[in-house]
Amino acid sequence: MVFPIPHDTVPILEVTDLQVELITATGVVRAVDGVSFVIRRGETVTLIGESGSGKSTTAMGVLQLLPDDLAVMSGSVKVGGVDLLTDRSAAGRIRGRMVSLIPQDPMTSLSPVHTVGAQLKGAIRLAGHSKAAAERRAVELLEAVRIPQPAEQLRKYPHQLSGGMLQRVLIAIALAGHPVLLVADEPTSALDVTVQAGILDLLMELQERTGIGILMITHDLGVARLVSDRIHVMRGGRFVESGEAEQVVDAPREDYTRRLLAAVPQLGPMDTPTAPSPAGATAVVHEASPGGTR
Repeated sequence: MVFPIPHDTVPILEVTDLQVELITATGVVRAVDGVSFVIRRGETVTLIGESGSGKSTTAMGVLQLLPDDLAVMSGSVKVGGVDLLTDRSAAGRIRGRMVSLIPQDPMTSLSPVHTVGAQLKGAIRLAGHSKAAAERRAVELLEAVRIPQPAEQLRKYPHQLSGGMLQRVLIAIALAGHPVLLVADEPTSALDVTVQAGILDLLMELQERTGIGILMITHDLGVARLVSDRIHVMRGGRFVESGEAEQVVDAPREDYTRRLLAAVPQLGPMDTPTAPSPAGATAVVHEASPGGTR
């Protein structure tokens, strides 16, 4: 079953008062404490915060990927108007079809004993394509994510491709079922800066072409500012600040957000001082001001 999503009247994703409690050996931990947000077609909404703030747990709760015996959820998670917390079987019908995940580490997210082609075509078959159609679709998807010589790359194993190429393969797998929402969990954190830029450019190009919605999970304020329509800053499982991307980054209202911005290093002037200061040489790296991200 595929849920039809009206372009304007119903959001792709509508999360209302989501709470996630995790059962641990030391007791119950409320990892997500009443968060609410909406994503419509063509929008990118970013959850940002330090490690342990609850952003990835929120994403896994949206996808219904938390184990039932260890996580208790309440609130509402609607995809195309269907509440996944009320209809628990709906999540299995939409994952890989309407909603897809781009995982964090391309090196560990793919099976090392199966070719790239076998794994990509498996995702395509899951979306309902025949074996013959899956072969053609696999080549089309690798072309769409700008992988050169796609037919040749399908025969390779993950260890034969670079990290950037593997991340593009993961995006191709996520696109196999024509999703309307991508959940990107730190999709560039394992990549170097130049490769990161290419992956983000690819995601924005795909969004512009298809109107897909993106839920971005990141700790990188530079990434958040570049790709986001709205940003939600998380701390202790709650949103401490929410707003348009430029407002949150350029004019944060909350002290916690300002401290996050100040924690990002910024390159200073490279000119050599004529005489050493009392404390030694002039520092090249300074703390970022609240208004800057780099």
